Amino acid sequence: MTSAEGLTPGTRIILWRHGNTDWNAEHRVQGQTDVPLNDLGREQAAQAAARLAPLKPDLLISSDLQRAARTADALAELIEMRPERDARLRERGFGLWETLLTPEIKVRFPESRARWEAADPDPGDGIEPLSDLAKRVGEVIRETAERVPGGLAVLTTHGGSIKYGVAAFLGLPEEFLPTLGSIGNCHWVELRVESKGRWRLQAYNVN
Repeated sequence: MTSAEGLTPGTRIILWRHGNTDWNAEHRVQGQTDVPLNDLGREQAAQAAARLAPLKPDLLISSDLQRAARTADALAELIEMRPERDARLRERGFGLWETLLTPEIKVRFPESRARWEAADPDPGDGIEPLSDLAKRVGEVIRETAERVPGGLAVLTTHGGSIKYGVAAFLGLPEEFLPTLGSIGNCHWVELRVESKGRWRLQAYNVN
């Protein structure tokens, strides 16, 4: 587990997934391809933003991919805050899989797909290794916590970045990952700094 030593107890970080896109609906791999929100996604963002706004975040940072940026903008408008953009919050890169549907991947890349299904952290075909994803997401979490001592920050990002980034940040074993549920569109995970220099998983996949 990443230590929270030196951080102010009570500091909270919410990692909020973007709203729905047409590619989400089609089960088409997005990765770092810059796909926009659809009408449902914009509605989800507005509804979730209305739930998050009363928490009065002190800082709002989003991935620079438009589906996350536009989701963050829905909250920014309510709390009158200019969101920052950070490319380290992008989705996991999916290499040769991006733009493809799952059945296409199984036919064209059977070896890497089999490794993926076996929870291999580095399945190949240009897919970003989990260690690299964990490093960049973890850096943003730690740096953000240092900027909002005792406060709350919202990081608007992507499903894979949240699930795998947070799991690695908390030191969860790799064999545990297949049992960890996916993050729904516009759902979030909350991390909290405890008094004993530890991180606590306060909430997972909530809206």
